Amino acid sequence: MKAFVYRGPGEKSVEDRAKPELTSSGDAIIKMTKTTICGTDLHILKGDVPTCTPGRILGHEGVGIVESIGAGVTRFKPGDHVLISCISSCGKCEYCRKGMYSHCSTGGWVLGHMIDGTQAEYVLTPHADTSLYLIPPGADEEALVMLSDILPTGFECGVIDGKVTPGSTVVIVGSGPIGLAALLTAQFYSPAKIIMVDIDDNRLNVAKTFGASHVVNSKHANAIEEILAITEGRGADTVIEAVGIPATFELCQELVAPGGVIANIGVHGKKADLHLERLWSQNISITTRLVDTVSTPMLLRTVQSKKINPGQLITHRFNFNEILDAYDTFAQAAETKALKVIINF
Repeated sequence: MKAFVYRGPGEKSVEDRAKPELTSSGDAIIKMTKTTICGTDLHILKGDVPTCTPGRILGHEGVGIVESIGAGVTRFKPGDHVLISCISSCGKCEYCRKGMYSHCSTGGWVLGHMIDGTQAEYVLTPHADTSLYLIPPGADEEALVMLSDILPTGFECGVIDGKVTPGSTVVIVGSGPIGLAALLTAQFYSPAKIIMVDIDDNRLNVAKTFGASHVVNSKHANAIEEILAITEGRGADTVIEAVGIPATFELCQELVAPGGVIANIGVHGKKADLHLERLWSQNISITTRLVDTVSTPMLLRTVQSKKINPGQLITHRFNFNEILDAYDTFAQAAETKALKVIINF
C-alpha cells in the first residue's frame, strides 16, 4: 500500500508499505476512503513531538470501510462505513472509566503517533469496538472527517474546559481550523460575545461568517486595547488558546477577566511564561487537555440533525497521490487560504 511517512524533522515521503495485519482480537483493519491533515501533523514534522519517531505513518483522522476484524470485535463487520476516532480507548482501564480516553493505558493518542496512522490506504485501529463510530446511511462522510479530531477537540478542550456559559464573553486566540471549531461549538451555549483574534484577515473574515461577533487582527492593532474596549475594560470570561506558541499563550493571560478561564488547546513545543506575579490574585483557572472524544456521539447527532455543519471548514480537496501538495497547501495557509483539506483515496 502507499503511505505518507514522517522521516524526521522537516523530512517526509510517500512510500510503499506492507498492508497492516490484525495483531489483537480487538483490532480492525480499515480501508481508508478519506483523511485530512491536522495542525498536530505539522508540529510532528517540525520536531515538536519527540515521542513520534522517524518512520511513522502519520494521520489520526478519517473515514473508511471495515476490511477485516479481530475475533473479539462485536460492534462492526466487514463492509461497515466507519468514522475513526483520533483517540483509541479500551473502555475498561482506570482512565477510560473516568472518561479520560486520551490517557487509556493501552490506547490514547496512538494513531499517527505511537503506531501507524490514517494517511495510508489501510490502517489498523486498536480497540475497534470503542474507537470507531458507525456512519449512518446517507451521511456526508466528507464533513464527518471533521469529527475524528478537530470538532471534539475545539469543543472539549476549548468550550467545555473553558466553561462557556450563556451571556458570557469568549475570546478565541487563533482563527485556524481548531479555533473555528471552537467558535462553531461555543455557540451551543449562547455566549453574548465571541471575539476571534488572528493575524490573517482571510481567516478572520471566515470567522465572521461562522458567527463571531467581533474580530481583531493582532498584527495591525493593539489586540489587548481593542479587546478591553469591546469588553468594557473587563477582559473575557473564557479565553481559548488555539495556536500553540508562547506569544499567544501570553496574550491570553492579558485578556482573561478576573474569575475567568484560560483553556489551552494549542500544541506547545516550546516553554511559555506564566505571569503569576500578576495573575496570582485574579481567581483565574488555566486548563490543559488532550481531547478525549467523549463528545463524539453527541456531535454526530448534532451534525446529522443539521444543527452544525463542520463541512464549512473544508477548503481544499486532493487525491492521495497529491498528498505532498496537500501538505504544502495546508502548511502555507496564509497564501493558500487553506483551512481543512480532504484527501481522497
